[in-house]
Amino acid sequence: MQLTVPQVLAFRLRRQFLVEPSSDPCEVVRVLGGVQAQVPVAADAAVACRVANAMSPLVDGLLADGRAIRTWAMRGTLHVLAADEAPAYLSLLAATRSWERPVWQRTFITTAQLAVLRTVVGEALADGAKTREQLVAAVEASSRDAVLVEQMRSGWGTVLKPLAWLGELCHAPTDGSRVVFTRPVDLVGSWPGLPSPEAAAAVVLRRYLGAHGPATEDDALGWLSRGATKRSDLRRWIAAMGGDVARVDVEGTPSLALTADLDELADSRPSDLVRLLPAFDQWVLAAGTGNRWIVDRARRPAVSRAGGWISPVVVAGGRVAGTWSQDGATVQVLLFPERAAAVDPEALGVEARRVVPDADLQVRTV
Repeated sequence: MQLTVPQVLAFRLRRQFLVEPSSDPCEVVRVLGGVQAQVPVAADAAVACRVANAMSPLVDGLLADGRAIRTWAMRGTLHVLAADEAPAYLSLLAATRSWERPVWQRTFITTAQLAVLRTVVGEALADGAKTREQLVAAVEASSRDAVLVEQMRSGWGTVLKPLAWLGELCHAPTDGSRVVFTRPVDLVGSWPGLPSPEAAAAVVLRRYLGAHGPATEDDALGWLSRGATKRSDLRRWIAAMGGDVARVDVEGTPSLALTADLDELADSRPSDLVRLLPAFDQWVLAAGTGNRWIVDRARRPAVSRAGGWISPVVVAGGRVAGTWSQDGATVQVLLFPERAAAVDPEALGVEARRVVPDADLQVRTV
């Protein structure tokens, strides 16, 4: 099948609830294949902009009732995942065994130290949720390993990520500013443990291609683990899906799509939809800020900024047409001149008022 980029973007806009909102915030999290949650307010905004008549906070409610968990997932970043499908995502990340690589062990801790950490943290969490400080104290009391303790104190939590991917640790819901850890099995009563990578891939790839496809192999590898997943594994998982996955051509780029989506893709027509999407939104992250279907190469620095910050973006027809910010009732939009003509002023005003009911909208072209 021959497809155009505008067709693909129109399909994605519909699938990601940016045309017709969902009534269920957990459905949004599930269909998007998780929502990045490094910044909790951004995660909530990403869900809220896809839910009809949203009343924040939405994500906190999902975490509190066990419908979702917050844990390190894709690309080693914190995500909110639907609890019933979270084991599949974690299984594929655990399959990379990234902590066994020599460079990881030289930079952080050895596999022997990680084995100690798993034991100590597992025993501590079996006795109830713990803060980072409490876990550090448990490690210090048990192992007296200065390197391990130092790594545990790091706010990045890198040495805890393997435990998250193995399904042994996640973030507990909390009303305060302190991070609290617990076990998924203690949050989700029906937590089944991790499936095999082969079984997990069928779940994860259907979610990814269903919301973010058609996509290339490189897109999928970058989204999942920044390339830590072996291409040979990805191809084996795709082959195991048989006729459920189709190969399509998007303006000369070989891409993958779900066979069940081909008719909808063929019927897709270019969209002129204008949306204001929050920082760290899946629209940008799942494709990658280097994806030229979404972000013009010259504009990538405005979207992917220093310190790993992903800007709130103005999307017109699926392409990033600018960035925006909010200060009280003021919504300031900075449009890229080469994309400004695609942004309907009336639609932009509607979006600004969705963000702030009495918005003072200020628009500049930069």
